[in-house]
Amino acid sequence: MTVTHDPATGVPQPAPSPAERDRARRHLVPHFTKRAGWRDAEFPIVERGEGVWVWDRDGRRYLDGLSGLFCTNLGHGRKDLAAAAAEQMATLAFTPTWGLTHQSAIDAAEAIAGVAPAGLDEVFFVSSGSEAVESVIKLARSYHLANGDAQRTKIIAREWAYHGTTLGALSVTGVPRMRAPFMSMLFDGVRHVPGTIGATVEHPSEAAALACVRAVEEAIIAEGPDTVSMVIAEPVQNGRGAVVPPDGYWAALRTICDRYGVLLAADEVICGFGRLGRWFGSERVGASPDLVTFAKGATSGYAPLGGVICRPELVAAIEGSPLGGFVHGSTFGAHPLAAALVTATVAAMRDEGVVEHVAELEDHLRERLDALVEGHDTVGERRGTGFFHAFELVGSRSAGRPLTDEQSAALLGGLLTRWVWDAGLLIRADDRGATMLVVAPPLVSTVDELDELATRLDTVLERVDAFVSSGS
Repeated sequence: MTVTHDPATGVPQPAPSPAERDRARRHLVPHFTKRAGWRDAEFPIVERGEGVWVWDRDGRRYLDGLSGLFCTNLGHGRKDLAAAAAEQMATLAFTPTWGLTHQSAIDAAEAIAGVAPAGLDEVFFVSSGSEAVESVIKLARSYHLANGDAQRTKIIAREWAYHGTTLGALSVTGVPRMRAPFMSMLFDGVRHVPGTIGATVEHPSEAAALACVRAVEEAIIAEGPDTVSMVIAEPVQNGRGAVVPPDGYWAALRTICDRYGVLLAADEVICGFGRLGRWFGSERVGASPDLVTFAKGATSGYAPLGGVICRPELVAAIEGSPLGGFVHGSTFGAHPLAAALVTATVAAMRDEGVVEHVAELEDHLRERLDALVEGHDTVGERRGTGFFHAFELVGSRSAGRPLTDEQSAALLGGLLTRWVWDAGLLIRADDRGATMLVVAPPLVSTVDELDELATRLDTVLERVDAFVSSGS
């Protein structure tokens, strides 16, 4: 094995522990991991974390530049969150919310409603982002049933959008390789339309004329307006690489949905809870959704939790219909431990001004990342806002040359991930529509830590440059 050094300290790193990796391979089935990666002799076994840093079993320190997976917004090792969890577990470990509830769920719902976009006041809890998307599909369906519109079953979603992996969520997901193995099992009432990548306007009033906006209305009309239940989209789209919509895009979606009686859902599993410098991404992009999904940052990743926030009139219509209530639920929805962590997370974010902190430092992060674009011809573009960005890699930006298929396959087949680990960095090599690196640091990152992230990313891009220039 090549000896590596911590980029921050220059200290040689210890040898890996093969026995632990063998134990992992013997019993543990990893998520979204190909055999080659799981057989890598050096994949990290993360052991502990503090702030923006994590350490593996071999003593190596990594800067967590992806917040775990867009989750640990408040950083690792928070004693206040651990204390809140311990207190709740000692008080009440579990009770369901079927026909009764508990104080932790009440507090969590109130905390989320207090920071949600205007008009969104009622909260339904589940345990993950995929479950949240499943729930929003069912909520929209239930609302239309309550109004006597039983024919409204279809959904408009966007190409390359990622909305989750359960079969309902995967039906609205627009990533071909994720859908392909399960295509025959997916709901066939979803129509995918182009997203906003490459779309620009001089003024928000021009957004309605954009092809990506017209495509939404055209899909509704083609399917039959009285058959469409919902349009769903992320404020900033994760799939295809932190795609920020042009000004006026979401207002145009709202107009279209109102015109045809279609509900508008914002998938905020990533964008919610401060990631874009607002409590919710909908506020950043000027959206006025009827429904919002959330997960990840709601507990800062300290426990699994997701959910839907919706307009009260939707719930009232369902409860006042023959359905009598929302016919959906799960055992661990509003689990007392997870719910207690929601309340503790929101309180910490308020007390520490975390959302304001992101708004204050987002320009600094963007400037540091843009400097990397200028310094590396293999970066075609940086996209994103707040603390959520993506680099799209190319053969040569100046020459307008893309990566070859062979180069993309090699980079995404393990090289990028290896170089990221070697740099003492945890960010994501992403293949959804292009060859990309995705950056999403914890929202509590300091200026120095953001600078360190950029420095370590620079070493990764230097290796990309060398790889491409070698003609590999």
